[in-house]
Amino acid sequence: MLQNKGLTVIDVYQAWCGPCTAMQPLFRKLKNETNEEKILHFVVAEADNIVTLQSFRDKCEPVFLFSVNGKIIAKIQGANAPLVNKKVITLINEEKKIAAGEMVRPQYPDILLIELEKTRKKPERERYSIAIIKPDAVLKRKAQEIKEKITMAGFVIEAEEKTMFTEKQVRDFYSQIADQPDFEEFLSFMTTGLSNVLIIAQEKEQDQVEENETELKETSEPPTESEVKKWDSLQKYLEQQHISQFCDVEDDEANVTKFTDVFFPDFKIAKGKKLQRTLALLRPDLLEKQDDVLKVIKDEDFEILMERQIVLSEEEAKMLCKEYEKENYFEALIEKMTRSPSLALVLLRENCVQHWKELLGPRTVEKVSEYHAESLCAQFAMGNLPINQLYGSDSMEAAERDIECFFPPENTLALIKPHVTREQRAEILKLIKEEGFELTQMKDMLLTPEQVGKIYFQITKKDFYKDIVEVLSEGQSLVMVLTKWNAIVSWRRLMGPVDPEEAKLLSPDSIRARFGINILKNAVHGSTNHYSATVNSNALFEEDAGEE
Repeated sequence: MLQNKGLTVIDVYQAWCGPCTAMQPLFRKLKNETNEEKILHFVVAEADNIVTLQSFRDKCEPVFLFSVNGKIIAKIQGANAPLVNKKVITLINEEKKIAAGEMVRPQYPDILLIELEKTRKKPERERYSIAIIKPDAVLKRKAQEIKEKITMAGFVIEAEEKTMFTEKQVRDFYSQIADQPDFEEFLSFMTTGLSNVLIIAQEKEQDQVEENETELKETSEPPTESEVKKWDSLQKYLEQQHISQFCDVEDDEANVTKFTDVFFPDFKIAKGKKLQRTLALLRPDLLEKQDDVLKVIKDEDFEILMERQIVLSEEEAKMLCKEYEKENYFEALIEKMTRSPSLALVLLRENCVQHWKELLGPRTVEKVSEYHAESLCAQFAMGNLPINQLYGSDSMEAAERDIECFFPPENTLALIKPHVTREQRAEILKLIKEEGFELTQMKDMLLTPEQVGKIYFQITKKDFYKDIVEVLSEGQSLVMVLTKWNAIVSWRRLMGPVDPEEAKLLSPDSIRARFGINILKNAVHGSTNHYSATVNSNALFEEDAGEE
């Protein structure tokens, strides 16, 4: 490529996000308008696979290099279309004048690439630990407090999995204490409740310094020793904080690798991909073309995690339209947003927030220029207001706030009945995870008649109620609190009709169709509404949460 005569514009990109799509219309325009195929070339270069470009790896911001006759003479960071356009026109005009003998080739300063990288300190290979927050801490709702303490001490939680350990997993992880006399009791404790498994990394030195400086500026209270000190040992820190009894740590590299493969088989892939979520919203005027927008979303490799049509409240509308509040049409916009439905979506993709914002283009139709001719703002300009008919969150932090606002999490009680085998339980738990539920609480327990009465309080006077009590007293039930947006309806849909025979006809992929035996032994149970979900969850987990 560097053998090309004339100017070559190089789009340096990361494998996980691809070339900068927002700049492609500009490159096509320049190619067509200059009509200089012999002296103007556009190429892409993947930084991950080219040693010379390694200093640009792991960067979200696009980078454009300008090569003239084999020498890199300029660099522009960011998708700044006007600046790139000006630089290309200037360099092409220079090449024409040089060819015509009207000017001497300028002496450009060197743009260092690989040389810069050689001066950088070689990064140390990142080391990880495995931490297990045990069932008693999860039941007492201490897990969040423990995670906050871990991050405050300069550690980073890279991944988290909520799981109920199998007997084999406990014996593997705790093999060093297997000969202790109370190990079988400990084994029962670990296999009957929910644990949080964490992958922990030491926070990078520079990140920690910057964070500590920010925190010191924001508070007038002097920091404690544990807040200032950078802890090298997670175990020692947990002991200093008097919470080591709730959380076990594994630092041995071989064991960490083994347990990562068990609990986080896709960890290395997911860490490299840098997956993000963002909120996207189609305003009311655009709903008639929503299929066209959804096709663009699919073609750009976004995954739609959640979607709903919603008529916004005035507060919600003003939050999403804040950028237009100084415009004379602001009140008309709020009225439209609060009288007609919008379509809200949660999107998932590598570099999701930035890529969606690039696709959207400018905030108003009036600002669409030749540089944004293929933006969604330009493609879907409609209605009587000059606004972008789509919305996207501005940052990862804003995205999480937006998602929680429009898709608020909801809890429901779920129960796997005693007749379900261990193998079938594992399959059901896999289905629960695949449907996007979070396991907030879970424990294996033999339900007492009193507890059954609290779960089925709405039907205790029915003739068949005593049969339900009998079925649930036959063995251990797995009781869970599941969390996601619209959890109650989603769980009932996943369960299927109450009668397994009916479920096989109407919902053959449902849990009851696959694992139910009859209308009593129908594999699973779930709350019917918000009130019963709250009553059921409190009846079975509040007592544990209150114990100290």
